[in-house]
Amino acid sequence: MKYVSYWHDTAPRFAGGLQAPVEGHYDVAVIGAGFTGLGAARQLAMGGARVVVLEGERVGSGASGRNGGHLNNGLAHSYLAARQELGKERAIALYKAFDCSIDTLETLIAEEGMDCNFRRAGKLKLASKPQHFDGLARNFEAIHAEVDPDTALLSADDLKREVLSPFHGAMLSRKSAVMHMGRYVVGLAEAAVRRGAVIFEKAEVTEHSQTGGRHCLKTSKGMVTADAVLLATGAYTTPNFGYFRRRIMAVGSFIIATRPLTDGEVAATMPGNRTCVNSMNIGNYWRLTPDNRLIFGGRARFSATSDQRSDERSGKILRESLGRIFPQLAGVDIDYCWGGLVDITKDRYPRAGYQDGLWYAMGYSGHGAQLSTHLGMTMADAILGRPDRNPLKDLDWPAVPGHTGKPWFLPLVGLYFKMLDKIK
Repeated sequence: MKYVSYWHDTAPRFAGGLQAPVEGHYDVAVIGAGFTGLGAARQLAMGGARVVVLEGERVGSGASGRNGGHLNNGLAHSYLAARQELGKERAIALYKAFDCSIDTLETLIAEEGMDCNFRRAGKLKLASKPQHFDGLARNFEAIHAEVDPDTALLSADDLKREVLSPFHGAMLSRKSAVMHMGRYVVGLAEAAVRRGAVIFEKAEVTEHSQTGGRHCLKTSKGMVTADAVLLATGAYTTPNFGYFRRRIMAVGSFIIATRPLTDGEVAATMPGNRTCVNSMNIGNYWRLTPDNRLIFGGRARFSATSDQRSDERSGKILRESLGRIFPQLAGVDIDYCWGGLVDITKDRYPRAGYQDGLWYAMGYSGHGAQLSTHLGMTMADAILGRPDRNPLKDLDWPAVPGHTGKPWFLPLVGLYFKMLDKIK
């Protein structure tokens, strides 16, 4: 078993980073070379801006190269809850932003000629308990009527053609997609460079200051100045950006990938070949790769770290969960096990805007693979002075009470959600 991300291990290495010292002045400095930052850098460069991307590790080393490979449209939340919390107009706008993000990815991949296995797969939100199906049905009725008619409600009998595990029905969102995350993030970085952006890897920003409208960014490889800065670091935001650290909880998420399944095993497990997520609070999500591996993930442990020891412990929990959901795969070999950090906000809605002289987009709460490129491009347009299409503009973002950057309370949160899953 390899304790590395399947996406990292099966993608080419980005070779377009600048090897010279970090120096010079730019119109915009982007901090973070994941989907958000690279999508913004490409858009900024195409708009004529001189843009530099500063990455503390390697392109795609964070959440963009460590996720479950889902591109799910619509809201991760209950649409009914979002409508109540945000108001109908913003709930619809945010739902449609997720929909548009899939279209953005499809168009961008075609424009740049990327080989990253993009496919419209459709997503199943699966009812783990009979009472969960009632909630799914209510949510579906509102979504189907108000915002997304390209959805369907499936019964337990309908699911026999989709996923061979005893769920109690599902909501199908047909716009959802999948892709190879490692190939995409490298392709996006290469596209940004082709369009004129400069990327520095292993250049962590250690200090930031602003004087007279000009930003100074000191890194481990030198210093740059810029007229504007976009922070696109998510769960990997460093302590020198305290405003954002107090509003982001970095939570570990863990994933395993099986050996390639045979055609018979696929037919007996996932004949529908869609993305799947179950309805538990501490839930699981899974999909097949083009070579028929089952990628299976979840919040195996409520941890604020992800190293090999943590990944190994979590991998054992995930393997047990996989065996419960798919007994037919209980003994299958696991080839990959990895983890990463998810940038969760208190209400689990993402945030994007302008604060204390910094542009930002983050807080995807485990659902950023689909939205991040689109939102990065949206913020780039705002920086360029184009019409502001930010669906999160002016959404209040209070700090997490008692949180200074290290989420000491995560084990308590985990116990709470485990209790909810037992009683509801």
